[in-house]
Amino acid sequence: MAQRSAPPALTRPDGSPVRVLVVDDEPNLTELVSMALRYEGWEVRTAGTGTDAVRAAREISPDAVVLDMMLPDIDGMEVLRRMRADAPDVPVLFLTARDAVEDRVAGLTAGGDDYVTKPFSLEEVVARVRALLRRTAVVAEESSSLIVVGDLTLDEDSHEVTRGGDEISLTATEFELLRYLMRNPRRVLSKAQILDRVWNYDFGGQANVVELYISYLRKKVDAGREPMIHTMRGAGYVLKPAR
Repeated sequence: MAQRSAPPALTRPDGSPVRVLVVDDEPNLTELVSMALRYEGWEVRTAGTGTDAVRAAREISPDAVVLDMMLPDIDGMEVLRRMRADAPDVPVLFLTARDAVEDRVAGLTAGGDDYVTKPFSLEEVVARVRALLRRTAVVAEESSSLIVVGDLTLDEDSHEVTRGGDEISLTATEFELLRYLMRNPRRVLSKAQILDRVWNYDFGGQANVVELYISYLRKKVDAGREPMIHTMRGAGYVLKPAR
């Protein structure tokens, strides 16, 4: 029997993993849902209270939220209201143990995009989140080989790099370093992380090689332009779009 092909992986438009926030006060359920979402290649943050959920949403700017209606401090609809004050378009999938029509209507009226009732299948949750991500157009199909951050574009297939339409010639190592930075935009990456991902060995007195190649990249990517590669003293490096 022919195997059904897996659905295309979803990523953020810049190529980095989709970020999903899972909010529920039942640790076992939270872990199961998180595992299912991580299996999709998505990054998952969890919270067990409404207050923690609002804080986490501000920290990671999730692309979607899986939110329990009943939480120990504030209810899911109030959490949604606070999240939407910061991110009006973030899609939210409500989880509820209630099956009453009025509860479903209340959740959707409050601004929720979809809901599932407990008990539910993990496959259904993943499918609903995937549908919300596509519907809100915050993700891209992983069929594209392009990674785009601001006016900087990297083609993983052709190894071509451009900024503002101008071609940038990179060595193989410079390309790998830039690809890692671009797959993690706005995230501070330590020298140890960069060494492990780009050079494939542990941190051990080799920080100078990272500094050296960062300087090479700056001369090619940032020369004569507003900088995109920034040093966070004592923490590492971050790449973000120029304003």
